[in-house]
Amino acid sequence: MYPAEIVIPMKEELTENGFTELLTADSVENKLAEKGTTLVMLNSVCGCSAGTARPGVLMAVNNTPKKPDNITTSFAGFDVDAINKIREYLMPYPPSSPAIALFKDGKLVHYLERHNIEGHSAHMIAENLIGAFEQHCN
Repeated sequence: MYPAEIVIPMKEELTENGFTELLTADSVENKLAEKGTTLVMLNSVCGCSAGTARPGVLMAVNNTPKKPDNITTSFAGFDVDAINKIREYLMPYPPSSPAIALFKDGKLVHYLERHNIEGHSAHMIAENLIGAFEQHCN
C-alpha cells in the first residue's frame, strides 16, 4: 500500500470537487446497486493520473449539462478492498489504473483503461467522457 501522505493530496483533488470516495467493498456494492449512472475514477499515483486522468475527469464533469447521478472515486494501491470489488464489476477487463468507468443501473457502459489515458490530453479524455455522458446520462 502507498503511504497516506502521498495518497491524500491526490484523493483530495477529486473529493474537494464533489467526488464521493468508495472505501470498502460494501460501499462499492451499495453504490452500484443504485438506479441511475455512476462514474468511478480509479485514482492512482502514476504520472498519467495526475497529468491527464484527474484533470480530464474534472473537466468532463464540470463542462457538460448531462452528468452522472453519482461521481465517485477509489484509490488503487490504497483502498484495496474497494478496488478489488470495483474490478469484479469491470470483468473481463484486466486490472488497470488509472481508469475511468461509467455504470448505468450497475452495468458497465463505458470504460477508459490506462492505455486509453496514457498519451492522451486531459481535453481528449474530457471529450470522450462527455460523449459517454451524453449517451448514457439524463
